[in-house]
Amino acid sequence: MSETKDSKEISVEDKLRALYDLQLVASEIDKIKTLRGELPLEVQDLEDEIAGLNTRLTKYTEEIKEAEFAVSGRKRDIENAKSLIEKYKGQLDNVKNNREFENLEKEIEFQGLEIELSEKRIRESNATIKEKQAELEKVNMLISDKTMDLEQKKAELNEIVSETKQEEEKLREKAKSLEANIEQRLLTAFKRIRKNARNGLAVVYVQRDACGGCFNKIPPQRQMDIRLRKKVIVCEYCGRILIDPELADAEASNFGA
Repeated sequence: MSETKDSKEISVEDKLRALYDLQLVASEIDKIKTLRGELPLEVQDLEDEIAGLNTRLTKYTEEIKEAEFAVSGRKRDIENAKSLIEKYKGQLDNVKNNREFENLEKEIEFQGLEIELSEKRIRESNATIKEKQAELEKVNMLISDKTMDLEQKKAELNEIVSETKQEEEKLREKAKSLEANIEQRLLTAFKRIRKNARNGLAVVYVQRDACGGCFNKIPPQRQMDIRLRKKVIVCEYCGRILIDPELADAEASNFGA
């Protein structure tokens, strides 16, 4: 029966080498991400902002149309009122009693008030149209500026991505290959530590008698255990996996080769 990855007898030293190799690859990928900096987020923010501005543009355009429709309606109301006033004035000459005369006068007065109200509403709607058109102009200018910024940021990002894409793909393939040879328990621990570490370092070597991640001192006996490579040892302060400098130098040399 063939052996599986989990059932193979892999030495602790080989496990540590594999973990550090994976750390080296992960750090190189991190460098590429750092090179891109905040550009991906800036591009996303600009796209979201432009989408929001376009929504505002649509809203203002609809409000202008509504105000223009209201003006048209009020103008029709004025024309109707004027027609009624002319009609009632013509009927004044043919009234038969004071009551009819007073009723017609009231109707004429009422239509006059309707005209005044419609004219007021027209002024209000025209003011709204003017205000929204000014806002529309501002938003259009903002969209133009933001679009120019977006195109510039996208061009910068695309240039960096095109320069690093091939390298990143190779690194990611290498990471997959390394992960396939690391037992799941250690791989899960590696990813957890790396995720929680500020600088993305899950595996570090001893530097000047201290942890290479948090720089807390490591007791001599513990350093001896690390150099022996007989068990996986983690920093008691930051939880990072610790290796000795000699192993780190050897793997770094192989990585760069």
